[in-house]
Amino acid sequence: MLSIIRAVSPLLASTVFLLMGVALLHSQVALHGHALGYSVAMIGVLTSAYYTGFLAGTYAVPRLTHRIGHIRSFAFCIVLVTFSALVQAITSTYVVWLLMRVLQGLVLVGLYAIIESWLNATADRRYRSSVFAVYMMLNLGAAAVAQQFLRLPGEPFVLFCVVAMLFCLAGLPVIATREPQPSMEALPKVQLRRLYRLAPTALVTSVISGLALGALWGLLPIYAQARGMEPGEIGTYVAAAIVGGVVMQWPLGRFSDRVDRRLAIALISGCAALVALANVMLPADNRVLAIVMVFAFGGVAFALYPMAVAHLIDYVDRDELLSASSTVLLVNGIGSAVGPLVAGALMSWWQPWSLFAWFAVLNALLAVYALNRFARRKREVTDDDNFAPLVQTALNALRQKAVDKHLP
Repeated sequence: MLSIIRAVSPLLASTVFLLMGVALLHSQVALHGHALGYSVAMIGVLTSAYYTGFLAGTYAVPRLTHRIGHIRSFAFCIVLVTFSALVQAITSTYVVWLLMRVLQGLVLVGLYAIIESWLNATADRRYRSSVFAVYMMLNLGAAAVAQQFLRLPGEPFVLFCVVAMLFCLAGLPVIATREPQPSMEALPKVQLRRLYRLAPTALVTSVISGLALGALWGLLPIYAQARGMEPGEIGTYVAAAIVGGVVMQWPLGRFSDRVDRRLAIALISGCAALVALANVMLPADNRVLAIVMVFAFGGVAFALYPMAVAHLIDYVDRDELLSASSTVLLVNGIGSAVGPLVAGALMSWWQPWSLFAWFAVLNALLAVYALNRFARRKREVTDDDNFAPLVQTALNALRQKAVDKHLP
């Protein structure tokens, strides 16, 4: 196992720098956009634009990679995402920012796919799940650490430059690697109607998770700022939510392997609704309690998407696995694009606490739906372990988890 980790260490190093840049960019776009006078609704549109580009990139970037190869595609995408961050540093024109967010989503999904394809090709099947577990933890860990850059003094331009430097560093290990380029697979077909009939709870959980987490990534820094937090405190606050996801994904996932997964989704989403409601009622001046509560919310909220994936894998046949993984990613991406629009509008029309009210309503609806599905149709709990820690970058990771589970 250690020899495999050493072999993929350049790819993991790229992951760390890339995710640090992405997470810092998300927060900086929200905070600097607010300082420029953009409304919360406008910032929600910027986040939605990012996820719209993310969805488009899942179809556009593989074609580019087929034409020029993985290494050139990776370098091409690194140049574009660095360019887009620096453009945002030198202009305050909203339309330009909107275009740059679409571009960022489009090329970043390509970067994630290239890294994950390489991990698939390099890691032995016996250790592939463990390698991807390390990869997922690095994803969230890097995102949490990146928030501390918000403490840096200076003009907003400085943080955009830090983002650009992190992206440049992310390019070096992959561009310099001696590992052979992995082969490209054809994009699987999306079968939304059939998969909804097979496992409706999986698709509903995926879309609701997207609606919530898309808004969290884009608007949580604005919520923290509205509570009177300074930039350094905002970084710690956002990091606490991400660390909660790191800490709780695995134990909650193991719990979902031991009971009916729909019941696990109902219980965990119910807890997420209660924690979100508690965040709505928090006193504004209690910083420690606010960090504890957002840690708790991140812990339960980040676990729902991988549970949806595991639940879907429970039901589909081997020849449908790639199609199923593509469908659940598409549904989650649509939710991630819509969530910031609605949550941003709510925060603009009412109060900043509307963000956690949005989270509470979404998770309460999911809890009721999953519990109803559990009550209507029972299934036997098996010893299958289909849960794996996942985040939205996990395109090939999700597919490989599914394939590994059903290989002889």
